[in-house]
Amino acid sequence: MGRPKALLAFPGRTTPEGRPCTLLEHLLAVVRHPQIGIRRVVLGAHAEEIRRQVLLDPECVVINHEWQRGQLASIQVALGSLPVGATDGLLLCPVDHPMISSELVDALITAFYCSGKLIAIPTYHGQRGHPVIFSSKLYGALLTAPPELGARAVVWEHADQIVEVPTDQEGVVLNINDPETYQQLFPKT
Repeated sequence: MGRPKALLAFPGRTTPEGRPCTLLEHLLAVVRHPQIGIRRVVLGAHAEEIRRQVLLDPECVVINHEWQRGQLASIQVALGSLPVGATDGLLLCPVDHPMISSELVDALITAFYCSGKLIAIPTYHGQRGHPVIFSSKLYGALLTAPPELGARAVVWEHADQIVEVPTDQEGVVLNINDPETYQQLFPKT
């Protein structure tokens, strides 16, 4: 991208201070939910730059010094920062999948608790996306997942313990990995 994805603008949304919202700030806003008691923002590359530009509660920030290892390393760092037994699950919101809403988060959380399943995944026209909820019963599996497969290995291993949550929000499957995709999603930036 040439710059941290977390700091890209989320057009049409502003912070309480009136400045344009970043992708990270948008995600933090949409995951405000009564069932979410502990929040973690895992920072890796560009951690200091992100901290300078986004007001984050220092207690929620966790640094992944091995960010080159990918998303699984960030998940593992987040899990290691949680108080033992303090959570029912982990809502994983990658910053490069920002096109989600608080309504979707609510639907995932509701499905997770009502289904009794270990994983809740949104689907758009049958395609699985993000964010994903993993039950705390799967923390051990996430901590020992093969690095080359990441969290997908846990999803595949527990295929019978997944509740899929259909949504009309295409954002669950849209991944901002390059400037062209960002421009397609936000043409006026």
